[in-house]
Amino acid sequence: MASILDSSESSASSDVSQFHHTPSYCEENVYLVCKKLCADGVADVSDLFVVFISNEHKHIPLWHQKASHRADGIILWDYHVICIQRGKEGKSVDLVWDLDSTLPFPSTLASYVSEGIRPSFELFSEFQRVFRVVHAPLFLRYFASDRRHMKDSEGNWMAPPPEYKAIVAEDGTVHNLNQYIEMSTKDVLKDIKDSYVNAVFTNQLGVLVGESQLEQFFSCISR
Repeated sequence: MASILDSSESSASSDVSQFHHTPSYCEENVYLVCKKLCADGVADVSDLFVVFISNEHKHIPLWHQKASHRADGIILWDYHVICIQRGKEGKSVDLVWDLDSTLPFPSTLASYVSEGIRPSFELFSEFQRVFRVVHAPLFLRYFASDRRHMKDSEGNWMAPPPEYKAIVAEDGTVHNLNQYIEMSTKDVLKDIKDSYVNAVFTNQLGVLVGESQLEQFFSCISR
């Protein structure tokens, strides 16, 4: 990646400083977030989803981002990655874990969408966001990145890489990040159907939903 709490959020707040964060490596940050949430007993891996946000133009606006120099925190990313933890059986809300956001950590999905994504904000077509929702068990098994995308044409790092070793998939794949961030608005289904929702649990690369469908999608898988 280049370039007032309600009671439910307050009870779920976490110390962001306890999570590993490397600027510009959001996909790896989220990989480690998933691991830590499970290791700390905060979440079951089956309730976690990794969400890649991008589009065919690689220009997506998000608000309340730490890397922004504006008061409203808006920034244009080529892509961004967050973790969403689904609520169980209607007893808790869906939560968003975004280490790069100035919003509460975690935020409810509803507040993150309304404040950070702002789907009601009228955007030109080239800035429309697409969301690739990947079930965390599949992501942790198959995702790999050798960080090649963070080097310029001369092989220099565009941002300092994490100190730990690059993530290799269980099957030995060393890099497939491009498969996760390649997405187009034309590939988003118009309707959220049960068969499409269920596919998120079996498709290695998850499913694509539009910015106006994200909350609906999670309401389906959280019921």
